[in-house]
Amino acid sequence: MQNRKYTFEDLLEIMKTLRSPGGCPWDREQNHESLKKYLIEETYEVIEAIDLKIPEKLCEELGDLLLQIVFHARFAEENCQFKMTDVIQGISRKMVHRHQHVFGEKHAETAEDVIDLWED
Repeated sequence: MQNRKYTFEDLLEIMKTLRSPGGCPWDREQNHESLKKYLIEETYEVIEAIDLKIPEKLCEELGDLLLQIVFHARFAEENCQFKMTDVIQGISRKMVHRHQHVFGEKHAETAEDVIDLWED
């Protein structure tokens, strides 16, 4: 299984399996509150990897942070709150809306121009 090329959908299925009745007892016990410390820890580890300027370490830590996001989204889906697709939809809409100079009619030449657009 180490040579397999996994997709984002595979990751979602892995988390679903881990949280299922036949999955991992520890994963099944987790919730938003219990996972907060891991979300913070993984965020700090991403920052450390950036500071160390080691691409392989950054790649690994970004994966760990992504796992936390997937974990929270899975728990929310199980509780009929939202799905990972809703998270992706929401951030995609936000990025398109905030970047009218790329996806719309606005114009920005510099980073300062972009900030001015955001403040408007």
